[in-house]
Amino acid sequence: MSHISPVAQRLRVTFGKSGPLIYTSNLDTAKIWERVLRRADLPILYTKGFNTRPRISLAMPLPLGISSECEILEISLRERIELREDELRERLLSVSPQGLTVGAIVEVDTRASTLHSLVDNAEYRIQFLDDIDRQDLQRRIQELLSRESIIVDRVRRRKRSVMDIRPLILGLRLDSSDNLIAHLSVGDRGNLRPDQLMEHLGLTNLHHSVLRFKLHFLPE
Repeated sequence: MSHISPVAQRLRVTFGKSGPLIYTSNLDTAKIWERVLRRADLPILYTKGFNTRPRISLAMPLPLGISSECEILEISLRERIELREDELRERLLSVSPQGLTVGAIVEVDTRASTLHSLVDNAEYRIQFLDDIDRQDLQRRIQELLSRESIIVDRVRRRKRSVMDIRPLILGLRLDSSDNLIAHLSVGDRGNLRPDQLMEHLGLTNLHHSVLRFKLHFLPE
């Protein structure tokens, strides 16, 4: 039995989603990327067996309705390619749908940990489309941050779960444009979505848009 890895090269691609793509599920996003990589003629590695799948993975699921400029796709290749970042970026963009942007492209060790296991927290920019009272918003932020615990009792798939989400709120502030900057936990230790945060701030009635602009990782 061979212990030689079939992965010849691993790439990590930072990408963004905007426009109609923000309503694309993570499964469909992966399918879009499969088409893009095939059209760009990259030597994607596929799993073995009857139902083969490309060896690609997203760092962290992005909730529906949220745009992003910091998503990361990990790609396993069956053959090495010469990585010319600018050329490869243009090659990918030329076959990408509207709303899909491509940023940094880097090579990582084929034995490196999967990104999903390393994602720890994320930062979001919540832009209010309605007029807001800055003082009222500051008061709501301070009241929420001053609480020692925020107990949430939910029933999902007939299973009840009770948890304290206060440790999942790592930071809240208003920037100079009155956007709410939310630093929230994601990943294995707990996940708090921006819509859940807005619910606890009592702001779900305000029209707003959400951008995920930074992912933070544990050291490899």
